Amino acid sequence: MELRAVVAIAFGLAAGILGFAAGMGVIGGWPAAAAIAVTAAGLVGWWVFRGPGRRLDPAACPGWLKVASCLTAVAALAMLGRLAVFMVDPSQAARSIVPTSKWEVEHSCLTAYFVAAQAVPSNPNIYDNSLYSMPDDDPNAIRKARTLGPFKIDVYEYPPPFLLLPRALMALTPEFPDLRMVWFALSGATILLVTWIAAGLLGPAAGTRALLLSPLVWLTPATLSTLQKGNVQLMVIAAAVGAMALFERRRRAAGGALLAFVTVSKLYPGLLVVYLLARRQWRAVAWTAGLSAGFGVATLAAFGWGPYAAFLEHLPGLVGGEAFPAFRNPAATAINLSIPGLVFKLKLFGMPGMSFGASKIVGWAYTLVALAATVAAGRRNLREADRPLVWMAILILATLRSPFLPQTYGTFPSIWLLTLLAAGRVPTRTLALLVVAGWAALNVYWPIDWPIDPRLLAVAMLVPQVVTILLAVVALRRPRDVTQAAPALSSAEALDAAR
Repeated sequence: MELRAVVAIAFGLAAGILGFAAGMGVIGGWPAAAAIAVTAAGLVGWWVFRGPGRRLDPAACPGWLKVASCLTAVAALAMLGRLAVFMVDPSQAARSIVPTSKWEVEHSCLTAYFVAAQAVPSNPNIYDNSLYSMPDDDPNAIRKARTLGPFKIDVYEYPPPFLLLPRALMALTPEFPDLRMVWFALSGATILLVTWIAAGLLGPAAGTRALLLSPLVWLTPATLSTLQKGNVQLMVIAAAVGAMALFERRRRAAGGALLAFVTVSKLYPGLLVVYLLARRQWRAVAWTAGLSAGFGVATLAAFGWGPYAAFLEHLPGLVGGEAFPAFRNPAATAINLSIPGLVFKLKLFGMPGMSFGASKIVGWAYTLVALAATVAAGRRNLREADRPLVWMAILILATLRSPFLPQTYGTFPSIWLLTLLAAGRVPTRTLALLVVAGWAALNVYWPIDWPIDPRLLAVAMLVPQVVTILLAVVALRRPRDVTQAAPALSSAEALDAAR
């Protein structure tokens, strides 16, 4: 079968699974949801197979890579379909990613978004712990969460503008179970679309290999568990990469809208704005800044000043880490992949002085490193095929600055970057072994309610943390300077600089 047809079938089946979940969330009936699934699968499959402007290069991929990709894609689709059953019917806990972990089954980050969005019209203090935790919650012990159906309510820790998205979706799905299905579909669809777009920037040969390696991104707890929990991190990473791709194609308004929303929602994608500044892409920066202000005004108009006042009061705890109840749990501390989180891992081993104050010092020192690396990357003249790798590396640097970066989703951009780095090289069996080893290292995973000494877990989590950092360094150092081989700026950047 033609390679493009195989890729189209895989993308179509994934879209069908996601479409079914969306149909169940919006309409609720199985026949209608099935019709939506078939339509989504057909349209996406046709678009991938017949879509203009994309040429695949089967000759760039040896037979063993094609076979391995097909097998991995079948496994990934099977896991995605299995998970979709649990997303549609929460009583089907056996279809969750780790059925033997009560924490994995019951934890839902989306609950925090739902509760905050529901409360904001009447309670502007969306950071009020009483919205999310039981009245007898002890701030010095593991948090006692309120519940929403079978799920434990998470704590809302984002800026107010993020609530524009769940509030908009709740107009279609006012009940949490329905929102959960639609959110799952939206998150998966965003990743699926940007996977296709990012691969296209690599060129025919490397882009084809990136598509064949992309099932590895889906067949991982970082993706599947985060889709199950409804955390927005995957969508933010994918949307940020999509925004940068739009800037490359001079679609600055659309790119600015995406980058602006994820920046005002999660803050850390703002490091890509620093990259744009270093590249003198003034129009991209202007669109992003203007639309960021627009989202801020829209939030003010929708919810008033109250949420902003609460956020300003809550912000020091968010930046320093005091606001995260995860630090009350030694197991959660152990799976934290962030750089400031290293301080609390040392505390697990009894090292004195490992406090939030020390963590802040480490965090701000690392911030300077991340900023310097980003500016250095932005000042280089990069081939178009290398730019997605640099964007991903910058996003990884940004996520590592967070006080709390759980293993659950912390390795998602690293696994994606691993596939893009591998796609840029001639495929050999040695490279395949390195990719498998890297993928396995990034998938060291342990639910926090499984019994284990937190110190042992903290040591184990050093493996994905170190590999994540190494991949970011490799991506930032690998791109070739094209000063002598091509004009100093791309046509889009030259126009930006001229204006």
